[in-house]
This record gives sequence, C-alpha cells and structure tokens, in this order.
Amino acid sequence: MLRKDDRGFTLIELMIVVLIVAILVAIAIPTFLGQRKEAEDSAAKSNLRNALTTEKAFYAGGAQTFTTDLDLLQAIEPSLFNVTGASPAVNTFDPVVLSMDGAGETICIVALTPRGEYMAIWENHAAGTQFGRHSTNPFSTCSASGPPAAGTWTLNSW
Repeated sequence: MLRKDDRGFTLIELMIVVLIVAILVAIAIPTFLGQRKEAEDSAAKSNLRNALTTEKAFYAGGAQTFTTDLDLLQAIEPSLFNVTGASPAVNTFDPVVLSMDGAGETICIVALTPRGEYMAIWENHAAGTQFGRHSTNPFSTCSASGPPAAGTWTLNSW
C-alpha cells in the first residue's frame, strides 16, 4: 500500500537533471581539451628550453662550440635525447632535433607538438636567442649562420 505522504522524483524532474548534467559536460569537455593542448605545447617549449640549457652547458664546459652529438648531450640531460645507438647518435623529433652551423657557433633546436606545430629556438653565442612557432618544419632554414627571417621569429618568447 502506498501512503499519500510518500514522495519521490517524477520522470520529468529526473530528465531535467540529466539534461543539466549533459549541458555541463558539453561545456566542460572542449575546455578540457583546449587546456590539454596548451599543456602539450608547454611541454614542448620546456623541452626546447632544457635542450638549449644543455647545449649552453656543453658550450661553457670547455668546448666553446655547440654540438649535435646526442651521445655527449645525453650525458648532460638524458631525458631529452632519444639516442638511436648510431655514432654519433641521431634522433627524429623525439622530443627535440638539433641542427648546427659548420663553425659550431649557431644551434637550432626544433620540437614537433602533438597538435602539429613546430616550436624552435635559434641560438648564436654572440647574436643571442630567437624563438619561432611554425606550421611547417623550420629545420632547414633555422640552421643558417645568420638570424632567422624577421616576422616568423621573436626575440623574447613564443
């Protein structure tokens, strides 16, 4: 027997609650995905800065030149360079790739983000540092001994 004072939720009330939850989820998921992409970009930038610091440590450690030999760089910072076992070691965007001018005065470090953008740092011990964000791989133009073309690179950060 049902008593008159027994109360519960009606089907309409339950459907309204489900609708409100669905709307909140629809708003939250795109926001979450956007934050995830920003975090992945930040990780790529962090890897590039750490790779540049590693190069500068090698440069200041007596060599007075940059290097693309990942065996030497991996000894300084093992987490950045996926060494293939070749001598000298090589890698391909895992997570960074290095290019150097012939004199060892200029280094270019490039990383591919999960969203398909290329982040790059160009460093010359005398001319300073420039940062680039590109839709195509700047690797071949980034390694020249002169500063990269204006407009695609900035002096302060990405």
